[in-house]
Amino acid sequence: MKKLLVTAFAFAMLTNAKAQLYLQGGVNLANITKTTSGQTEDNNMLTTFNVGILNRWGLSKVVDLESGVLFTGRGSKAETYYTSGNTTDNYVKTKFNPYYIEVPLNIVVRVPLQKTYGLFFHAGPYAAIGVAGKSTTDQKLIGITSHSENDIQYANDDPFTSRQEDASYYKLKRFDFGLNVGGGFDLGKLLLKVNYGYGLTKINSTESNNASDDKNKYRTLSFSVGVPIGK
Repeated sequence: MKKLLVTAFAFAMLTNAKAQLYLQGGVNLANITKTTSGQTEDNNMLTTFNVGILNRWGLSKVVDLESGVLFTGRGSKAETYYTSGNTTDNYVKTKFNPYYIEVPLNIVVRVPLQKTYGLFFHAGPYAAIGVAGKSTTDQKLIGITSHSENDIQYANDDPFTSRQEDASYYKLKRFDFGLNVGGGFDLGKLLLKVNYGYGLTKINSTESNNASDDKNKYRTLSFSVGVPIGK
């Protein structure tokens, strides 16, 4: 899937004179599912970001394809307070913030409102590769504070095999796959976008059966702005 998405994006960039590039940046509200049914907890939502370059192929005025490359943050956070009503002492706060290079491939449907303005909706698969990230822990117990920080480690796995090579409980899978769905407003010189990333891959490298349940998968809500370039 990863090779297919990269090839499709390169083909569109090089062969379609009607293609439109745009720069994108925005805020991610990231989380990780906690239950077998795929539920998350609101208080574990982590604020991070996305930035990159995307391309619309220019197939027609109504239906189009969109792909590109994004640097995007995922993860979650947790806060535990040991003294009721006290948020300044006796707590442990953790943050888990991996970063991925993501290649989406979306079908885009436009709904014109005026000559240059309109709504659009998009949906499609994505493939992502983990490249960086940190996990941090801050705690304060009986007035004594401490801080620890560790780089996130990724397994060197082949995404096209069923085995999880280099798996370990403290490593993430290098590759993540999922679905995007969203929409927004095309204002001509700006694109205002909302996207929901629905991860299909269990993120820990020791978990080989992604279909067993929906626990331990990414869920990411994004609000972004796109700025067309080149035309």
